[in-house]
Amino acid sequence: MELTDSVKKLFLDTVSQLKGAARRRFQAQIVMELGYGGQLLAQKELGWDRNTIRKGIKELSNGITCVDNYSAKGRYKAEEHLPSLLEDIKKLVDKESQTDPSFKSQRLYTRLTASQVRKLLIEKFAYGDEQLPCEETIRVKLNYLGYRLKRVAKVLPQKKFPETDEIFEQLAIVNQSALDDKSILRLSLDAKARVNIGSFDRGGRNRIPTKTKDHDFDPKTTLTPYGIFLPNLDELFLYFTESKVTSDFIVDVLADFWKSESWRFPNIKTLLINQDNGGENHSRRTQFMKRIIEFAHQHKLNIRLAYYPPYHSKYNPIERTWGILEKSWNGSILDEVETALNFAQNMTWKGQHPVVKLVTKTYEKGVKLTKKAMDEIEQQIDRLTNSTHEKFPNLGKWFIDICCGVT
Repeated sequence: MELTDSVKKLFLDTVSQLKGAARRRFQAQIVMELGYGGQLLAQKELGWDRNTIRKGIKELSNGITCVDNYSAKGRYKAEEHLPSLLEDIKKLVDKESQTDPSFKSQRLYTRLTASQVRKLLIEKFAYGDEQLPCEETIRVKLNYLGYRLKRVAKVLPQKKFPETDEIFEQLAIVNQSALDDKSILRLSLDAKARVNIGSFDRGGRNRIPTKTKDHDFDPKTTLTPYGIFLPNLDELFLYFTESKVTSDFIVDVLADFWKSESWRFPNIKTLLINQDNGGENHSRRTQFMKRIIEFAHQHKLNIRLAYYPPYHSKYNPIERTWGILEKSWNGSILDEVETALNFAQNMTWKGQHPVVKLVTKTYEKGVKLTKKAMDEIEQQIDRLTNSTHEKFPNLGKWFIDICCGVT
């Protein structure tokens, strides 16, 4: 049999009108008429499936007809009989995916779950309840469109001060100076959130079955990690305290660091200290300024304080290390102070273990100087507003120099 164009058209038209066993039998009869190589020829010229042809030949030779279970093959996709469904879901999610608690816009005051999307499709686009697929199918469609559940990203600062851009510009200048000038050592200081010590769940995972208390009430004690990070050397020093992180604690930690590490930096004349402008260490905190000036004179060092603006603390380099510390003990029970210290010692930052120390001294909060004493301190420091720098006239709260005559 020769497969001319007219013959091929006839076969294809006939097959399109047949279904199931009748279609297979017809295809099998044609292939058998084509003779040797008929299956390959039918596949190439007519686009027929060879497995279907073979099934039809077996049915012809055995006289047994296979019954097709079409109901087990599932239904058509929802968007095939509802062509606007995916587009309508996108319209809903793009417009109303986040709440506006101030009611200043028309955004929906609810979280958009799959159930809520299905409900809104009925309310806003006049779909029938029986017409729409179930909630689980709507969830699958949301994932298919890229609206998967994601963690809320903390990327928007709560506020932006008028001086924020200028602060960052000046920070770039002073931080670069620590790279260019070998007599300047840059330090990044900050505290991590307090950690409850006890048999408590920390929200992590462990390959070993672990049981904890169902509530984190009445901890044995609490630990606050405080870090000194050297960004240009990628070295980390961790100090833990059960007491409060006060101005005196911060300067004592700095003094301990310098006492143990100063031998490595014989050419350092200035410490550039990056910090957040927190309650215990900002440049108007009288006790902190008193202690940092005393530290500078005692060790014959120039001190340059360079603060990050409010709500932008994540840019302080020390912040990058806290996630590694949390990961090192995540999923484990910190039931003793020693346990927390051992986990901290075993963490690695850039391939190095941190230096870990426990500060046992108890610190008193609320220590402050009189206004007269603070006025005397102001005479010993140089704020950026007091300088002749014209480009940054209002940054005296953020950039302070304490000079001890070391050149």
